Amino acid sequence: MLAASVYARRIARRTTVLAATAALSVTGLLATAPTAQAAMPTPVSAATARTYLASLTVKAEGSSSGYSRDLFPHWITQSGACNTREVVLKRDGVNVGQDSSCAAVSGSWFSEYDGATWTVASDLDIDHMVPLAEAWRSGANSWTTAKRQQFANDLTRPQLIAVTDNVNQSKGDQDPAEWLPSRTSYRCTYVRAWVHTKYYWGLSVDSAEKSALQSVLNGC
Repeated sequence: MLAASVYARRIARRTTVLAATAALSVTGLLATAPTAQAAMPTPVSAATARTYLASLTVKAEGSSSGYSRDLFPHWITQSGACNTREVVLKRDGVNVGQDSSCAAVSGSWFSEYDGATWTVASDLDIDHMVPLAEAWRSGANSWTTAKRQQFANDLTRPQLIAVTDNVNQSKGDQDPAEWLPSRTSYRCTYVRAWVHTKYYWGLSVDSAEKSALQSVLNGC
């Protein structure tokens, strides 16, 4: 369980976000509120995603037996003192300031999943679009550790994005049949990114996952 102080902090923070969102809605400013847009690599178009999805292997999801996050080494050093997390924070934020160790000490981040804006880096997680455990159950269990490291630190595909920490934690290792961003306007981008990533890395989908992806893509 979370320590009482940490739990109280997250509840207070979420209450503040909800209150701010309500106030913006009342004044009609919500549509223009985001000033910091995440710069995750642009996923393929909906049409291409549909083509990719049709080509993915459909099979029952594998077992989590043997899975460990340690089998997907992250966050690795990208350059100098900067690891993958800090690179994504810099990429996805606006006016991000970093100290001598590359840690983000200032800036603004807009979380695409829930529409919240944060100014403290510790309020953000770097989400793996296709979660590590999901990848394990979809074929990554047979990869080398080196390949799993590449997957876990992939800055080229739309696989990493800075989002509200507890929203990322609520997603966990669920696929789109089980979880989608609450911000419905982002769902098309989300599933395009999911399919793009699975296609590039040669991962399978289960039948419920494929149906959920098709459903969203059909509305894109």
